[in-house]
Amino acid sequence: MRIPAERLDSQLEPRRILVINVARIGDTLLVTPALRALAAKWPDAAITFLGHPKRVEVMQHLPFLATAGPISKHRAPWRGWLSGRTWDLALVYGFDRALVSYALRVARSVVAFRQGRAALDGLLLRCVEPPPFQSDHAVPMQLSLTRALGLPDAGLRLSYAVTAEERAAARRLLFQKGLQEAKPLVGLQVRAFPTKAWRDWPIEHFAALCLRISERWPGAHFLLFGGGKDRQRTEQLMHRLHGRATSLAGVLNLRESAAVMNELHLFIGLDSGPTHIAGALDVPLIGLYHCLTPSRVIKPLGRTDVHVVDHPVAQGCSPETPMSDISVDTVWRKVLEALRTP
Repeated sequence: MRIPAERLDSQLEPRRILVINVARIGDTLLVTPALRALAAKWPDAAITFLGHPKRVEVMQHLPFLATAGPISKHRAPWRGWLSGRTWDLALVYGFDRALVSYALRVARSVVAFRQGRAALDGLLLRCVEPPPFQSDHAVPMQLSLTRALGLPDAGLRLSYAVTAEERAAARRLLFQKGLQEAKPLVGLQVRAFPTKAWRDWPIEHFAALCLRISERWPGAHFLLFGGGKDRQRTEQLMHRLHGRATSLAGVLNLRESAAVMNELHLFIGLDSGPTHIAGALDVPLIGLYHCLTPSRVIKPLGRTDVHVVDHPVAQGCSPETPMSDISVDTVWRKVLEALRTP
């Protein structure tokens, strides 16, 4: 017989906690404030994080996690049938029935957003109503699950950990490329998502901005980040910058890229996973946001040196609303702010 949720609630002192969030890079990092809240409430508990097999590495080496590993909605139905209830408490993000069902098999108590299936929702310790779309910033929305347990927040900033070895490797790479003296060393993420090209600022605008930075700071150099699919845009920009830029798109893996970002004097990015990583670091950041995803719902919180540029359209926004409406002059003013130029 299942113990009533109220009784479980009064006895809850979990020693082993599971958090599941199968998502893209940015949405994976958005749960780190919730993980910190769990660790602050139960500092002796061992917290396990399971995420997307190709994205979970962004959670490695975080001091409040005992371990981080992969899971997928396709493999979840085959897992957890023989292991028993390994965890005392599980939190599940998203709306994949397979992941919630897996958590119910392996954890004594489960907290998740309402899945819209009465039989499944009735088994949850806390069945949390998902906040309306863009009704709040994404971080408080993710904190809905920990707040449902009565846990106080432990800050709103995203977390990412660069190891000493990764930092040393990044500095060696910059030395090998002769960039250790580049000032400022500016990182660029010039592509958002393949399926959301409406978030992309024109390459012509990036080029004009970079040339203006080079005129103001002749020692400036630009590092272009991204994956292999971003190479077309990065090569277009490289061609326009005539030796002032180095493309790392598709050259470094995710953690290697993050370690190099940590060495920058400035990062300029679109609404994308690498920009979320930069927001979790201490590098000064300029983020460019389309009106469909304004900065009020996604910008980095809880840290300084974040400079946001929102699309000027406030009403009537659609995927056809061009990012070219953000002028080079507008972003240039943010560059001067970020680099503290009078």
